[in-house]
Amino acid sequence: MNLEVLRKIRNVFVSKKFLVIVGLVLVLLVGIAIGRSSKQVVQKPENLSAGIVGNTDSEYQNKSGRETETKDEGEVKDDLVKVSRVIDGDTIEIEGGEKVRYIGIDTPETLDPRKPVQCFGVEASKKNKELVEGKMVRLEKDITDRDKYNRLLRYIWVDDVLINLELVKQGFAYSYSYPPDIKYQEQIVRAQEEARSNSRGLWNSCQSDSRVSGAAS
Repeated sequence: MNLEVLRKIRNVFVSKKFLVIVGLVLVLLVGIAIGRSSKQVVQKPENLSAGIVGNTDSEYQNKSGRETETKDEGEVKDDLVKVSRVIDGDTIEIEGGEKVRYIGIDTPETLDPRKPVQCFGVEASKKNKELVEGKMVRLEKDITDRDKYNRLLRYIWVDDVLINLELVKQGFAYSYSYPPDIKYQEQIVRAQEEARSNSRGLWNSCQSDSRVSGAAS
């Protein structure tokens, strides 16, 4: 085998080696390209998923807001209680046995064993019964939670009517404030002045009552 043949054989092997190397490089490049493409394909669902999670978070926040609103509504509803019985003109008993004393007013006495039944006390009790007994009412606290007799101190609402104020307005109760529970006292005092000037209820029937006389003086 002469030198020329050997050279040709070597060139063939070198060419094949070169081609193999080139092929390997191409395969490597193609592999990298495919890897990147696969990575992008994988990332897209992740991005989509992230978008979905973002929306879900937003929906959750909105949903949480709605749930909070529902809860608030529920809390308002929890404030609604049924009046099981009327004790007198300014005191009621609600389901569960709690006694509730109206804030800001006083009605003529009917139950105090130390005192006779006062003028217009029976009428005030009947009016209170007409307004609230057996009904769902909303209790509103001012500052003080209970009085010395452990009765709840509350404003009583039936729908949008403040019963404390209504009793005074119609002449069945007096304004009777105990600071610091005076949230509606100005309105109650004005209602009393209007009822007195129009001789409503006890202001017409109980002129001999010392409180009426005192208020009129």
